[in-house]
Amino acid sequence: MVLDAIVAIILIASVLGQEAKSAGMGGLDGGEDTVFSGKARGMDALLARVTVVFAILFGVITIIIARMSS
Repeated sequence: MVLDAIVAIILIASVLGQEAKSAGMGGLDGGEDTVFSGKARGMDALLARVTVVFAILFGVITIIIARMSS
């Protein structure tokens, strides 16, 4: 469970470290062109990959813990 908590903290940090990709619901009127902008570059690309890896790892560890405790 400690490993799951550490992975969860890293996952939260990687999500919070990313820049906002859109203007939320305000970007639906077409005024903002950043909603459908191109690929992430640099640190954003790294954080996006880290987020995906740790999200999958968190899910797998959580399922393993659930199976072991039942």
